[in-house]
Amino acid sequence: MKKNDIFELEITGMTHEGLGVGKKDGLAVFVQGAIDGELVRIKVIKIAKNYAVARVENWLRKSPHRQEPFCLAYKRCGGCSLQHMTYEKQLEFKHRVVKDNLERIGGFKDIQVNPVIGMEIPMYYRNKAQYPVGMGERGVIAGFYARRSHEIITSDNCGIQDTKSEAIRNAIIKKVKEFGISPYDENTGKGLLRHIITRVAHSTGDIMVVLVVTSEKIPHLDQLVKHILERNPQVKSIVLNINSRRDNVILGDKVITVYGEDTLIDTLGPFQFHISPLSFYQVNLVQTAVLYEKAVEYAALTGNETVYDLYCGIGTISLFLARQAKQVIGVEVVEEGVQAARKNAKLNRIDNTEFHAGLAEEVVPRLYLVGKKADVVVVDPPRKGCDLALLETMVRMQPERIVYVSCNPSTLARDLKVLCGYEYSITAVQPVDMFPWTEHVEAIILMTRSGSSEKK
Repeated sequence: MKKNDIFELEITGMTHEGLGVGKKDGLAVFVQGAIDGELVRIKVIKIAKNYAVARVENWLRKSPHRQEPFCLAYKRCGGCSLQHMTYEKQLEFKHRVVKDNLERIGGFKDIQVNPVIGMEIPMYYRNKAQYPVGMGERGVIAGFYARRSHEIITSDNCGIQDTKSEAIRNAIIKKVKEFGISPYDENTGKGLLRHIITRVAHSTGDIMVVLVVTSEKIPHLDQLVKHILERNPQVKSIVLNINSRRDNVILGDKVITVYGEDTLIDTLGPFQFHISPLSFYQVNLVQTAVLYEKAVEYAALTGNETVYDLYCGIGTISLFLARQAKQVIGVEVVEEGVQAARKNAKLNRIDNTEFHAGLAEEVVPRLYLVGKKADVVVVDPPRKGCDLALLETMVRMQPERIVYVSCNPSTLARDLKVLCGYEYSITAVQPVDMFPWTEHVEAIILMTRSGSSEKK
């Protein structure tokens, strides 16, 4: 096989990133946009030692699950990768991803994985938009990064973002051009405006606008603020986030409020939450409510339990658990998140929570040594999963149940393998589709203590 070869290929499977895959002369060939069961004519665009990458020249047999993407920028934008599949096919694909990872990485053979809980209307669900700003052929632009690059793709009809976000972005870019505000150039480190970020409160439609800039000195800032408010009366907060670092981290540490409140208030389930520019807050509130209620169900609290909520963020899951627990202890590495969690508990008149700042793998062992044991542990780590020291401390505390909320099936499988090497067994696996039209899937796992504390 050589680069630019053209041949027919039967697509027999799909990767966890949503690529179609088939075999030619014993070599795996990955094809963007192909679906298992299809017959395609492809052109090889890359050859590696153990695989090849190709693009579709034309379809000889199409899958019944194929559909036309609803976004004109779909083929270039890196935001969505599965728009060519029907939603039902996506849920089937994500179920397979979770099951495959548990079997291949975790070694859990014939494990029962519940059907993925999908959205009734999987459109316009994102309450947060992050638009990188740069220079295009017609001047300053803001949009989304192209797949596997930092080229900015503009789109006015994104099917997953709240429509208010696009209107605000367009209003800001119009004035940025008029006022001569320079976009940031990541190659030279020069320029002022790096990102435009919007947060839309799901319950009220109120909006926070964050301008990520390299300096506090913004030309015609008062006029820009006035223009945003005139065009978008639901904007309740406008802040500057100062980020002068030469890296790919979007937000800096310094925040300056130039209009309205420092935080946005949103409602999730029966609770209200203060959301700051630096807060982690789920982007799909419809599915978040489903996810959290499932976590509470799996925790099976009676009112007598001490519950640890690890990687608790601004305390969202903590408050859901606190309704039915004796006490909830939250741990979060971001100090600002801990302060927000305490503030949110007070806002909702929840008095049986306490929150600690620091790395979970360092804080939890300290709390355990002073006698704060857990009856139930809920853990919702970042994509890298849990530190081994944290997993070992969780086991030493011997909680009756561990509820693991995961955004990465591969690190989930790795961590479950460690926990099941001790005295825990998997009782339930429930995937939830938090990000329709993308390859990402969350899963919530119930583990119960089933044996002695000796390592098997």
